[in-house]
Amino acid sequence: MRQLLNTLFITKPNVYIGLDGENVTIREDENIIARYPLHNLEGIVCFSNLGMSPALMGKCVEKNISVCFLTPSGRFRARVVGEVRGNVLLRKKQYRLAENENECLMIARNFILGKVYNEKWQLERYIRQYQLRIPVEEMEEASSRLSDLLEEIMMCENLDQLRGYEGSSQAIYFGKWDHMILNQKEAFYFHGRNKRPPEDRVNSLLSFAYTLLSNDITAALETVGLDPYVGFMHQDRPGRVSLSNDLIEELRTPIADRFVLSLINLQQIHEDDFEINENKSVLIKDNARRTFISEWQKNKQVEIMHPYLDEKISWGLVPYAQAILLARYLRGDIDQYPTFFWK
Repeated sequence: MRQLLNTLFITKPNVYIGLDGENVTIREDENIIARYPLHNLEGIVCFSNLGMSPALMGKCVEKNISVCFLTPSGRFRARVVGEVRGNVLLRKKQYRLAENENECLMIARNFILGKVYNEKWQLERYIRQYQLRIPVEEMEEASSRLSDLLEEIMMCENLDQLRGYEGSSQAIYFGKWDHMILNQKEAFYFHGRNKRPPEDRVNSLLSFAYTLLSNDITAALETVGLDPYVGFMHQDRPGRVSLSNDLIEELRTPIADRFVLSLINLQQIHEDDFEINENKSVLIKDNARRTFISEWQKNKQVEIMHPYLDEKISWGLVPYAQAILLARYLRGDIDQYPTFFWK
């Protein structure tokens, strides 16, 4: 299994990132305030407005270190990657299957089965652990409805129908999300998913977590030789990482949603860690973003038993493991894509 290296997150909005030998340098007001060796890095995520030197960008391309540029508020801007690596035959197979709706349905169905199963598992975890703090009957009813959807998804006949089931599952799941927020409920209420911009603290945290997870998935797909812009469920669109959007569906709940709920319920993030703009958008403040990223990186080191590989890997390697399994399926090494069923 691949070694999990570090991702360098540069959260200060007004620093310039440069190169000094084999080190990344962070410069603020003409002073170098930090440096990091390149050999420890697999990615750089930059929130700075001032940018990065061409020399460092070239070195990252040479060493296959991905670079992701985000706005200071956390919205995606661009990714810089090196030469495409991997078997060209794999990508050609990916492109052929992406043009065949029946093949797309077979793969996409597994993504959504994983999504709904993991949503159901999240609800059931809270039912078991917090019976005295949540409306159990209401949560059980939602879990039962998700079980019914799993059966309907198995019998799904086309992609439009599958997208409808996916939307239904999300409405059921997010309809009970507020019950899983156990602490700080006055500040961290959840009345539904919204984005662009997020209109409350919980949605702000979810959007940021999904951005980081999407970046990890995109890097994983590129590493194994797949094209992250050509998906099987999400339609192709210029600049849209459609395959990353496919793969994130089964990983949102166990990685991003679980993490955000933990941050809130363990009170690692607080009401005053956000700023509300005139357009009512809610953004995470710099200090809170650093806390978020620090805990995100710690969580990536936690080991779990992979449900298909039956071996211990860290959460940070789950996107990479799923990308490998998808590549194996496309090559014909395994009969179907093994969904990540959270246990």
